[in-house]
Amino acid sequence: MGLRAFGIAVASALALLWATSGTQRERPLLSDGPSEGAERVRACEASAAARPDDPAAARALVQAYLDVSQPGLALGVLEALPAPTRGDPRTQHLYARAWLDQGRNDRALAAESSVVDACMPVADRAPTAPSEVSGSGCDAVLLASAVRRAAILKELVALGVEDTRAQPEESFVAYQNATREARVTTF
Repeated sequence: MGLRAFGIAVASALALLWATSGTQRERPLLSDGPSEGAERVRACEASAAARPDDPAAARALVQAYLDVSQPGLALGVLEALPAPTRGDPRTQHLYARAWLDQGRNDRALAAESSVVDACMPVADRAPTAPSEVSGSGCDAVLLASAVRRAAILKELVALGVEDTRAQPEESFVAYQNATREARVTTF
């Protein structure tokens, strides 16, 4: 009987040690210190403030906001840009991402379609460099990303999905439909 009680006491002690070891402890919602993303946002904000007329600095700030899940701030920066910069395909691509993160797939599709329309006619010609499709900011990576995102957004809109986070099952079906076939494009 004494051996049985000793076994129960040892098992209880091990269970207590395991429970207090941290595997069941709650994780904090907010970090204790500045995160890597917050540091990048601060650096991009300082750069954009120092060079207010530089569209590359503004686009970097927008991308930093999107990376830390702040699409509202990203849209605010995009709306403050001059009209010629807002019409740039790289900027429109950021608009599409911001609208997508805001749950506005219809607007994201319109913005991404404008990127594809702006870049696609140039893509039919042979590029001068392997990574460059045109001098207007349409490189091969931008075009590929825009075409893929536009296909997914087209499926989302066709299925009536307004917010991908609010409708995960329908979003998964749309993603599966959009990525079902592979396309190979040669330049």
